[in-house]
Amino acid sequence: MTADIRVIRAGQMYRYYLRETVVGDGRRPARTPLRAAQDQAGVPVGRWMGRGLAALGLAPGEEVAEAQLRNLFGERGRHPDADRIEAERLSAGDSAKKAYRAGALGRRVTVTGVDFVFRPQPTIYLLWAFGDEETRLVIEAAHERAIERVLEWIEDEVAVIRYGKDGIYRVRPPGGLVAARFRHYEARSGRPLLHDHLLLSVKGQRLDGKWGSIHTTALHENTVAASALYNELVASEVCEALGLATEPRIVTPGRQPVMEIAGVPDELIRWTARRSDQIAACLAELEHEYVTAVDDDGEPRFLPVVSERARAKMNQIAARKTRPPKRKTQPLAQLRVWWKVSAILTSKVAADVITNLLEHARAAAAAIRARVAAVVDVALAAVDVTATVFVMNEGGRFHRRHLLAEARRHLALVLRGRQRDPGLDEEIVAAAISTHCLDISEPTTVRGLEASYRLYTARWDLADLPAPRRPPDPAPDPDRQPPADPGEPAALRPPGQDAGEWEIPRIPLQYDRAVLAGAVVREKLRTTTTAAVRGRAYDVVAHQQAAMPKQLLAPEPADPEHDDQEPEAGRGDAIDMTALRALRKSRTDVEALDLTADRLRRIREAGTKMVNDSRARADRHTAPADADAVRPVRPDDQQAHHPQQPAPHRGREADH
Repeated sequence: MTADIRVIRAGQMYRYYLRETVVGDGRRPARTPLRAAQDQAGVPVGRWMGRGLAALGLAPGEEVAEAQLRNLFGERGRHPDADRIEAERLSAGDSAKKAYRAGALGRRVTVTGVDFVFRPQPTIYLLWAFGDEETRLVIEAAHERAIERVLEWIEDEVAVIRYGKDGIYRVRPPGGLVAARFRHYEARSGRPLLHDHLLLSVKGQRLDGKWGSIHTTALHENTVAASALYNELVASEVCEALGLATEPRIVTPGRQPVMEIAGVPDELIRWTARRSDQIAACLAELEHEYVTAVDDDGEPRFLPVVSERARAKMNQIAARKTRPPKRKTQPLAQLRVWWKVSAILTSKVAADVITNLLEHARAAAAAIRARVAAVVDVALAAVDVTATVFVMNEGGRFHRRHLLAEARRHLALVLRGRQRDPGLDEEIVAAAISTHCLDISEPTTVRGLEASYRLYTARWDLADLPAPRRPPDPAPDPDRQPPADPGEPAALRPPGQDAGEWEIPRIPLQYDRAVLAGAVVREKLRTTTTAAVRGRAYDVVAHQQAAMPKQLLAPEPADPEHDDQEPEAGRGDAIDMTALRALRKSRTDVEALDLTADRLRRIREAGTKMVNDSRARADRHTAPADADAVRPVRPDDQQAHHPQQPAPHRGREADH
């Protein structure tokens, strides 16, 4: 994600922000005024944002003073100008207690705000770091406007004030929210990382004029949707202003592709990801310890497969263990010179490419825009969004916010950096809910009755037939090597090889299944609709396949004359992509979209096989409760890794 969230509490955490975050993540010298420390660090001053400033007598864009930060975030939610208000009341003859209350914004709170961190995609801040002054200003302006739009969406659609007994009443803050924005230029590794900290106050004013507290859980729940909106907005504005386009790139195999600026070499992205390499190396060691850990009796402590939940926790631990100390901040002009020299010397990218990076990106954009048209079909987008969310959520149960986040990702994939009409994401979500989703909510609370907390599942079954469950196998022998393929028998461990030296098995990621599910359901619906709808769907499906990254499409056959032959037995493909190859060719021959019944059957069988393989992998590693009763493993049954968890704040560099 490119938008992270972290809770701010009065006390030690607020002092950390005042000591380091507000001065570019540097170390603020003791007894140095805030403005002087920011000038020394070479970072701009903080600026106020949000519609709620009007109720406080402040204006957007005003400089954030240290006393204002202390009152709003460090004094449990007081007015930013509480000192002035208190002095005026005292001079007017009010008591000290009454004057103090005049500067308060409702009740005192411990959680005074949340810290949203917004950073653009790596290819965007690489263009920002290596481009000329005009390019830098365009990217910074797009970055700021995207943050403003996300804050407006949070004010209008996400933020709620809880009041009444047990917070049973909820209301949107009609006057908006209050936030302070601080800009940073680099990561802890010293590499470029344009990002802003948005300190969002939890204080909001109700219709009756009273001040209440924003429900922070709602902010956490919608962080993914906020990140998707920010990514879409900043990329589209940068592309429109500079004549660029985006392309999907696979960062982690099996996960959703990331939309990056086309034409920027992958080696430059790797150059910025020094912290990521360190985390990956540490993560591999933690995974080895995880699968080889034994208890006092010599029995394995955990299942010999790394679940995604366990891997996420270990990734947090690896980030903390490899976290370097913060560097001394430097002015941006000096940093940009140093970055370019460092990239030329160490990134293995030609110097002329780095110097003329914008021109290379524009050339790639011209080729993409000539090949891929900006076509969005709401009906087909609703199919893809629902299929992806259904597959990637455990049990196929999801909320509206999951559909909204995926709809924004879908638009970014299809439009390739072009700007969209306002409200198109909401239109796709409405179509998905009304056509392909089934409301399965059983609300037991007032919150469960709200539209944002309705629970949905898909109306259709991906395989059309119930997948047969195979009986679970006995617990694995610790002297046998975990199989590379769940359908193959386990091989004996090579002599002299310790447990854990083989490739560590992981539960398969689900995005490949989601891509396949979207294709299956889309083709099934297309073949059952009227001819008019089928005709409209041709170009849209062709475009979606053209926009799909090459890693998700089937490779071209070695001999085109034998493309219609069945794949050889034992081929290691995860899924049968013959039908999807036909969809890709449909960019020049629309009739190739008329999939035969046999090809559609193979796609369905592939989806069923993937479900069975996933279940078989989990069942194989099930530990029986006793000799007579063996139960299949469920995700909740896996004993997770329980070291101390780090703070939930994670960025692209894991921290900065």
